[in-house]
Amino acid sequence: MSETLSNILIEAINDEYKARATYRAVIQKFGDIRPFINIVDAESRHINALLPLFDKYDIAIPEDDWASHIETPQSILEACRVGVEAEIGNGKMYDRLLRLTSDYPDVQHVLMQLQRASTENHLPAFQRCVEREGSQGQGRQRCQ
Repeated sequence: MSETLSNILIEAINDEYKARATYRAVIQKFGDIRPFINIVDAESRHINALLPLFDKYDIAIPEDDWASHIETPQSILEACRVGVEAEIGNGKMYDRLLRLTSDYPDVQHVLMQLQRASTENHLPAFQRCVEREGSQGQGRQRCQ
């Protein structure tokens, strides 16, 4: 295991911790609102997807102390904008980390899944929230 791999996994999990703490703070302030109630659970799944890699490569799992470092947005619209910025940053981070993990296909597989969830699911949900100016939507309508 290289120091680079350790740094990559720590950066990835810290980004997921930060997102989860931010979305939890929004829920605590504004209640169980979409898309935050859905995405906060996804962030926990992302963290859980990374944990086996820490175990496999014998890397210490960093403590999640992000709740004490988060500044809660002042409005739902601001929270949605923060979500858009966070998910764009998350996608770019995974682009960079994927370039550095070519020797670790198992790590790349997990990082690609997390990036896909961020760019294909979370980002569009936050963008819709911004388009609605922070008001609650009806969720995606399924075709029958």
